[in-house]
Amino acid sequence: MPKKRRKLNKDMEAEMAAAKRKIELVGALINDIRNEDIQAEYLGAFTQIRSAVVNLIAKYTTDGFCEETEGLLALYKGLIEQFEEEYEL
Repeated sequence: MPKKRRKLNKDMEAEMAAAKRKIELVGALINDIRNEDIQAEYLGAFTQIRSAVVNLIAKYTTDGFCEETEGLLALYKGLIEQFEEEYEL
């Protein structure tokens, strides 16, 4: 049986690209922190956000635009907003 073609969404692709750039930027800012204890704390808090973006991109690549990828994008947005409120970079 042929595999169902995945549905694409340009807006989601743009948001994923922006999320990927944001992850790279925040990761670089965290790596620039000189105090190792503070850096470790920030990295620990940031790991879940990075995982959400990796999962989002992987799911979108395999399944395309669906409820699950929309949920992962919403999860990322909530996590990054919470991170930015709690931690200053």
